[in-house]
Amino acid sequence: MSTIKEEMPVLFRHQGDWVGTYTLVDTEGKILNKHESHLTCEFPETGPYPYYQVNRYKWSDGKYEEHQFPATYQDKKLWFDTERIQGKAWEADDSTVILWFSYKTMPEMSLYEMIQISPDNNYRARTWHWFKNHQIYQRTLIQEERQR
Repeated sequence: MSTIKEEMPVLFRHQGDWVGTYTLVDTEGKILNKHESHLTCEFPETGPYPYYQVNRYKWSDGKYEEHQFPATYQDKKLWFDTERIQGKAWEADDSTVILWFSYKTMPEMSLYEMIQISPDNNYRARTWHWFKNHQIYQRTLIQEERQR
């Protein structure tokens, strides 16, 4: 953990629980989907993964999903390789983390995410840019607030 804390201080500021809303829009801005989220970002001191994230999603119709995202750390980047995704995250400046990933079952798709944390570490703005065959086809707009 100490290496991440020192080498990726912006990422380390994301530690904790975040609640918010995901809004999926097409390229014209039409809302395609909207749901609530609760994410937990941890930096375990023991175990095989120096970073561990749990995403929980809840829709108004009662649908619920939960996904775990353990990551390894090397070369000032987080590396994800789960049953669902493969990707990496790195810091761009003193308030921004960039994440790139693709879904293993849909190799023609990839996603870039920009994550910006406020100076007081209590708010995040995240934007996903979804690509299929290298063409953008939708975006996800995310607003979150720290819960602990």
